[in-house]
Amino acid sequence: MSQVHTSSFTNVGRTRFWQRGFLASQSAYVLAALVVLIVVMSLLSPNFMTGGNISNITRNFSFIAIATLGITLVIITGGIDLSVGSTIALSATITSLTMNALNTAQFYPFPGSALAVALVAGLLAAAAVGLFNGLAIAKLKLSPFVTTLGTLSMVRGLVYVTTQGRGTFPAGPDKELFLAVTAGKLFDVVPVSFLYLVICAAVMWVALNHTAWGKHVFAIGSNENAGRLTGVNVDRVKIQVYVLCSVAAGINGIIISGWLGSAPANLATAYELTIIAAAVIGGANLAGGVGGAAGAIIGCVLIEVIRNGLVLARVDPYWQQTLVGAIIVAAVLVDRLRSSRNG
Repeated sequence: MSQVHTSSFTNVGRTRFWQRGFLASQSAYVLAALVVLIVVMSLLSPNFMTGGNISNITRNFSFIAIATLGITLVIITGGIDLSVGSTIALSATITSLTMNALNTAQFYPFPGSALAVALVAGLLAAAAVGLFNGLAIAKLKLSPFVTTLGTLSMVRGLVYVTTQGRGTFPAGPDKELFLAVTAGKLFDVVPVSFLYLVICAAVMWVALNHTAWGKHVFAIGSNENAGRLTGVNVDRVKIQVYVLCSVAAGINGIIISGWLGSAPANLATAYELTIIAAAVIGGANLAGGVGGAAGAIIGCVLIEVIRNGLVLARVDPYWQQTLVGAIIVAAVLVDRLRSSRNG
């Protein structure tokens, strides 16, 4: 009997390089679309690739990108957080109010002390929102959508009650330092907000890809019951990702208020839509189990490039939201077609 040599089937089990790793992900498709869009924008508008405009794009997408990193973690676990916009406003407001209170109390033991206390207060307020969401979802088994929708309203209401609907302004001896660390530029070129984004993205990438905790996050999103059976502390990880999501939103809130020089009570209204959109466009699957730092940033950049291009082209700003919605649908459709083909 003749033998069949399996070595003759050289194509068995092999995939082309563009069908593996990052190149096979939705993020790669979106990145390719982004590159094409940048080229087109550069040809249509001579102002697009100027240093000032690139700096504006970098600063603007950084305003939502850190929060997008946080919500990507939540989406990977199969959850959702609709309260990020309100959390942005809460963190900014608490930070500003704390600076004012410390100034009134003349608390200033050393340079930077008032700013440090205010930043901690703002981030703790944001973390409290995430802790509330995480406990309600993980321990009480409430729906993430309904829970965070309620938190959105509660937190926004607290901001309005605390400020009586008026904006707050940072004050005190550390005011200039606050503005420098939130709205300043490195070498008068790179917004410091972009530096914070790079640091947060690097930490998230390492955590997701090179730690047991990251494997647990993906395991919960892929199959929560299977993850629980393999020893993953599902409740603890869920609480952690919701706290991290809110803290990320809090960081963005502080950065935005520094750039504005104030914390309006209506700050970041409806930002949650753009943040979730950026995460989904970047490849995070709302069903869970898929997502990453690179995709989140790519999604934010794409949205901001489109917005910036529309502004330069003097297109009605109301079209921006329409186009973002269309891009979300297109991104989900491309992912579905790609998944069906690979399956």
